[in-house]
Amino acid sequence: MLGLLKEGPKHGYEIKRLIQQVLGEFTNLETTSIYYPLAKLEKNSLVIKKKGRKGKYPEKYIYHLTKKGSQRFGVLLNRSFLRVQRPCLELDISLFFLSSIKPSIARRRLSSRAEALKKVLKWLQMQKASLERKNASHYLKLISHHNIEALKTELKFLSDLIKNFKKTNKQAK
Repeated sequence: MLGLLKEGPKHGYEIKRLIQQVLGEFTNLETTSIYYPLAKLEKNSLVIKKKGRKGKYPEKYIYHLTKKGSQRFGVLLNRSFLRVQRPCLELDISLFFLSSIKPSIARRRLSSRAEALKKVLKWLQMQKASLERKNASHYLKLISHHNIEALKTELKFLSDLIKNFKKTNKQAK
């Protein structure tokens, strides 16, 4: 929210829309209530709200980033560049217990996952093409490229794993 307000003052609904329609494309951010977190930011003097009006619409609260909020955003942004964590994919828990399932079932499930991820990859590639056509922000294009490359890597891993299952089953027979 601080980063969105760094771009300029916004009302709550506009912030929520940007989180859903822009940031939601490549993050797991979800917003049920936007006003509770905004109230917390206001309480911590990171944002201030002022009544404002656009055109003939009714008055709304417009949120502005404070100097303290801008500084806090800088700290959080720099911290996110330096935060390095081992990726944790939902598939990992299934891989840990792979011996608990019949190899033929595991192979089918892994194949189903790969097919679903291929659809996601196709969607991401269409999104990237759309960003190119719209002449979208260079940074959105970078994020799109990063997501595509990560997905290609997982698909390669799954392909190799499925082939290994086939070899293992042939050797067992």
